Amino acid sequence: VQLQASGGGLVQAGGSLTLSCAASGRTFSNHVMGWFRQGPGKEREYVASIRWGGGTTYYADSVKGRFTISRDIADNMVYLQMRSLKPEDTDAYYCAATLVGRSWSQGSWGQGTLVTVSS
Repeated sequence: VQLQASGGGLVQAGGSLTLSCAASGRTFSNHVMGWFRQGPGKEREYVASIRWGGGTTYYADSVKGRFTISRDIADNMVYLQMRSLKPEDTDAYYCAATLVGRSWSQGSWGQGTLVTVSS
């Protein structure tokens, strides 16, 4: 499995940004796709996830109502639409994929894309 995240950048507080994750290497019908974030000296934090089959979504409380995760089955893409961004959302964001029922540590991870929110 290969995961390629992109779309990070610099945005002002209150702004919006959409991250993309291109997934390849297998079919993902039995996978959960997720976004995590991590900053220097910080623990990796779960952000959101979506079941590839069915599209059920899950969010961390810290982003609920502001972020939206989605997937495009035809193009094997996963998106994270981020709105009302805050300086505390500044982090490197990573996409991940794992089989339903498996832990994220047993899955595949892409490289990070940096999001910087200025105040």
